[in-house]
Amino acid sequence: MVYATPRMVRDVEQTCRDFLLPHLDPGEDSVGTHVSIDHLAATPLGLEVQVGVEIVEIDRRKVAFAFSVKDAIEEVGRGTHVRFVVETAKTRERLAAKRAKAGLK
Repeated sequence: MVYATPRMVRDVEQTCRDFLLPHLDPGEDSVGTHVSIDHLAATPLGLEVQVGVEIVEIDRRKVAFAFSVKDAIEEVGRGTHVRFVVETAKTRERLAAKRAKAGLK
């Protein structure tokens, strides 16, 4: 029972999103588009991890992060994550159109 890679990816994405939200305009959010991760060491369940993020590039709506994940003993993961700032109304419209095209309600 260890801290699994999918959970680490989720924690990194959530941390980066939470970091960006206060800097976005009303009606904006961000979506993850790429994650490159090295899972370096096992962390037993119950041991807390900390996710540190740093913005390394901003190109219009694209925001690239470097991140590091550490438990109390060592670095357990590192990598990069890219997010795009989106207008939530337009995103909802695109998703509704795609659902309709796919025959979903």
